[in-house]
Parts: sequence; structure tokens; C-alpha cells
Amino acid sequence: MSEVKVEESIMYLSQSETGAGPKDLNVVAILHNFWEQKQTGPLSGSSSGSEGSSGNAAGQAENLLLYESAPSPGPPYVCYVTLPGGSCFGNYKVCDTQAEARRDAARVALMNSLVNELPCRRISHQFITQSLQQAARDSAVCLEDACDSSTSIGTYSLLLNSYIGRTMLEFQEMMTIFQLLHWNGTLKALRERQCSRQSVIAYYSQRGLDEYMRSSMALDWLGREQRSPGMLGVELQAAQRELVLARRRGIELRFNKEKTEILSLALSQAYIHHTPEVFKEAPTHTYNQEQLPLHTLYSQDTEDEITPMFSVPPTLHKNPMQTDFCGFK
Repeated sequence: MSEVKVEESIMYLSQSETGAGPKDLNVVAILHNFWEQKQTGPLSGSSSGSEGSSGNAAGQAENLLLYESAPSPGPPYVCYVTLPGGSCFGNYKVCDTQAEARRDAARVALMNSLVNELPCRRISHQFITQSLQQAARDSAVCLEDACDSSTSIGTYSLLLNSYIGRTMLEFQEMMTIFQLLHWNGTLKALRERQCSRQSVIAYYSQRGLDEYMRSSMALDWLGREQRSPGMLGVELQAAQRELVLARRRGIELRFNKEKTEILSLALSQAYIHHTPEVFKEAPTHTYNQEQLPLHTLYSQDTEDEITPMFSVPPTLHKNPMQTDFCGFK
């Protein structure tokens, strides 16, 4: 899709959102059509549809895109949509029906998907140079160390260069895995076991984020809850708050959503294995509409210290040439 077509599509969607455009725009079907064409070949350039003509495409969307409605006894409703690569977006409007929340989540995902097609969203040598300069400046490290893959900034450089020509959304999907590993303390544990940065990157880049990894992280947090009762309630409340704020900004949500699900899974298992008195000090959270279905726990534990990770560029609301960095220290 050409840059002009992308910009026209974004403008068209913006008008439909503000009420200045057509009322029957079926963003659920359009989003499905967009990603279906990306999976099978070049985009045709079509970026509009109607409720009647696109009904079949909307019915097939479940096979390509994953929609999840957060449990809620009533409005406002929350819906998330996960794209084929793993990126996740949610509705940022206050929605009185589940159908409205679904449409709004699809609209946010479509806007970000279209923006991701712009040439400025491709990882280029210029972007890498500017990102490394900012990383060195923000982290007070030497820029020359970017040539040494054994250093933190060198690892970051290696990751960026491996994604030259690909989009920032693709890069963010990969970085989410390492953000979660840092948040969970897994990278610290691997470093203590003297695993090289290169081997860790190669392994997790190929493996991706699966149920085994999620369950392993949940088990780590279950162990921390056993050592410090009440910790999970505090962590979950903070994660839910972060998810709400991120969703209302219309940015990519996978890191925040995965954290919330992992902590919810751990807390559910903690309730199963311990008496309720253990959790009487845990605060009651106020983000029930953000909770998601839990999965089965079946994995193993790792170390438990938390360290910061990269902050990759959001997909819509931030200058694409700005990337914060905090390396594998």
C-alpha cells in the first residue's frame, strides 16, 4: 500500500470516528481484510466497507484475529484484539455495549496497522544510529560499546540490526518477549547461570511467547506470593492500572496485558493452594473489567528479581525516531 493510500485511509477512519464520515463503516471486516491481504500477498489498497457487503469477512475474522471481551457485569465494556504477529490493542472509548467495544478495538488496531505501513515506520540505518545515540545518552554508556555485542548497548544494536527493513510493530512484538523476561527476572537468572546474551536472544526470538512461558512466569510469582503474602494483589492492581491507562492512550498493549494475565493466573493458583486468610491483606482492586480468563498452570520456576527493560516506540502516539533503552545489565 502506497504512503498516499495509507494517509487517505487514516484520514477516512478519523472522519468516521468523529462523525464526519460514513456511519456504516465496518472496521471489524476492514481490519480482517487488511491482515488477510498482508498474509496472502500485496494489499489491494481497499480500505473501506459497509456492514452489508463485508459481513462474510467479519465472520471469518475469528480465524485470523483474536478478539477477547473482558468479563464485566455491565457497561463500560472492554475488548481487546490481537493481531497475527501478537500485537494487541483495545478500545479507548467508553463503550456501552460489547459490540461497540469490539468495533472500537478494531478501529484502534486498524489505525495502528495502517500507520505501521508508512515508510517512516521501517527500521533503517538512520533510525538505528539515532536510537543508539539516545540509548547511550539516556543510560550513560559509551556509544563505542555498541560495536561490542557483550555489552548492553551492543546487544541492543544487535537486536535493531537484525530487524533492518522490518516494521517497528514487528520489532515491538519481539521486544515484548524480552520485556516480560526482564520483568519476571528470567534474564537475570540466565545471566547468573552464565548464558550469553547472543544465545538468549537466539533462543527466545525463535521460540516466541507461548503458554509454557506464561505458566512458568506465573509459577515464579506464585513462589514470591508464598514468601511474601499479599505481594500478588499489589502487583496485579498496579498491572491492571497500567493496562487501563495504556488502553486509554490507544497504544499497543501486549506487555501490559500479558503481565495482568500472568499475575491473575498466579493469584488464582495461590487461592487454590492456600487458605483465604493468607490474602486478607491484599488490596481490593477496582479494575474488574480488565481481568481476563485464566489458564492452566503447568510450568517451572526461575529467579525472582525484577529489573527494567527496553521501552520500545509506541505505534501511534510517539515520534517513531524516539526509543528509550535500558539494557541487559
